Amino acid sequence: MEIKQLVFTIILILTIGIFAFTINRLRLFFRFTQSFPVHDLGKRIIVTLKVAIAQSKIFRWPFTGLLHALVFWGFMVITLGSIEMVVDGLTGFERSFAAMGIFYNIIIASGDIFALVVMLAIIVFILRRILTKINRFTGIELKKISKIDALIALSMILLLMVSLLGMNIGYIALHEGNVKGVYPVSQFLQPYILNSGDYQKVYIFHEINWWAHILLIFLFANILPYSKHFHVFTSVPNVFLSRLEPLGYLPNMPVVEQEVRAMLTGQMPESSAAPARFGVKDAEDVTWKNYLDSLACTECGRCTAVCPANITGKKLSPRKIFVDLRARMKEKGPGMIRKGKDFTDGKSLLRDYVSEEELWACTTCNACAQECPININHPTLILDMRRYLVMEEASAPSGLNLMFANIENNGAPWQYSPEDRLKWAEE
Repeated sequence: MEIKQLVFTIILILTIGIFAFTINRLRLFFRFTQSFPVHDLGKRIIVTLKVAIAQSKIFRWPFTGLLHALVFWGFMVITLGSIEMVVDGLTGFERSFAAMGIFYNIIIASGDIFALVVMLAIIVFILRRILTKINRFTGIELKKISKIDALIALSMILLLMVSLLGMNIGYIALHEGNVKGVYPVSQFLQPYILNSGDYQKVYIFHEINWWAHILLIFLFANILPYSKHFHVFTSVPNVFLSRLEPLGYLPNMPVVEQEVRAMLTGQMPESSAAPARFGVKDAEDVTWKNYLDSLACTECGRCTAVCPANITGKKLSPRKIFVDLRARMKEKGPGMIRKGKDFTDGKSLLRDYVSEEELWACTTCNACAQECPININHPTLILDMRRYLVMEEASAPSGLNLMFANIENNGAPWQYSPEDRLKWAEE
């Protein structure tokens, strides 16, 4: 085994080990959440192809939508080249997948073109963040670190593309006349950047870019789980696990529904254990899909930008609900891992992170869920937190409490007895 292979193997094992540790930590957090049923795999595949792969929802904003879609598609193609680099690094070969023939040429050519396209798109994104003021990139839930995080991630992607083109340019210069694959952009740029006559200089140029590119990939992979850009890994699975019911559908609690049906039909309900808690108070009360939503959230703010409550000056920000859930699980999760699910630190998602005022401002219009590029359904979590307030604490705005009392006493939301309900029509 050559020195390069040995060093690469050690770095790869270290990278996989750190990544596995991070993912296992998240797996333990998921273990504390509630169940979420998954069905209709055929529909889910169609939704994934439409929303995640074709990026259909992102095109609601034509210019930035197209740029984002190009970056996403570029990453899909370039990832195949990254897999080849890992194989090359382990085996000591060069361009290990070249035997795939024309398919290889198509993939490599696409990756070479996309490297330039993604690089230009990222430059636009960076300049847009620095030079323009975009309302949805602000909010109390977005700390200064979020903006720094975004610029670091964009800068790393930019360096990934630069190093990829540099690696391809070095490879063309190093193997002039015997190049495997097709490199339309790098072939054009090579004469202007690198003279193939000096072998030693070309070799060093290629090796610097090769190592820079693969090390950036390894570093990026291990930074992402601690960043809002974790959506690079989680957005496609999150779309696959989308809620398939119509947006206006608000799910019932099965135990409560069973009791109501029994009251209406006179039949005894099926025996089932009552939930430990009605609704959501803290991070362990959410479903595992809610927590996945929080990890997949890109913090793009498109949900908050269309929220009528937020637009009219109320405190509610749909994005904040999921940013808060992610932060709360990060805070409480380690304690639950050490001491079990009953661990408490005297705080909760409700009130310490999300106020009652925010929850009751929601009109359940579903504009946020409609606009979310990765199909997060915000109202269902907001509704579950309201359920806790009403069913566990009997805490609701005075208008709702009056309505509840009227339903209980009069069988209707109005403050009139059933006998007086049609008096308005007597004459």
